[in-house]
Amino acid sequence: MSKRVLEILKSKFGADIYETHSQFGDDTAVVNPEKWREIARFLRDDSQCAMNMFVDLTAVDYLGRQTPRFEVVLHLRSLERGHRIRLKARIGDDDANGVEIDSVVPVWKGANWFERECFDMFGVNFKGHPDLRRILMYPEFVGYPLRKDYPADKTQPLVELRNVPDKLPPFGIDEGMPFGRQTHDYPRGEETN
Repeated sequence: MSKRVLEILKSKFGADIYETHSQFGDDTAVVNPEKWREIARFLRDDSQCAMNMFVDLTAVDYLGRQTPRFEVVLHLRSLERGHRIRLKARIGDDDANGVEIDSVVPVWKGANWFERECFDMFGVNFKGHPDLRRILMYPEFVGYPLRKDYPADKTQPLVELRNVPDKLPPFGIDEGMPFGRQTHDYPRGEETN
């Protein structure tokens, strides 16, 4: 059934549908990133597609494997028709320049926090997003931790504890350990001869 949606997309958008495939039961269309929001809106509004359920949005970093380097991936489902589809758009160069695409929040409000997470973890800039800021990492965090070129041993700057009303206090001296440095001496077991 979802293969029919791929055919509809190809007939409606022609050369803006770069490729389609149906592997392992997943019907996928790789689309022109300039038409991303327009295609999303069409999939929602067209009565034959009726993709009224936004399911998921994320990105994948293919550093050194493909150019454009990133794929933004959108999963949709039609509750009325029972089919599902995956949209992909390839963006950004090898140096992570041009990592931007239109927001689909105007089409599905539920995409809001998904796009914020994708921005926070991969650095994808969603043009037209109503509140594009970090959602998982703190605002002073430097870099994007799910990019393939993010160093695994990178140390982030320590920030002052914010004085925010109704915020839980930091760990007590006997709870956990401060971020970034170990302060506990662990007792060694008694040596036996």
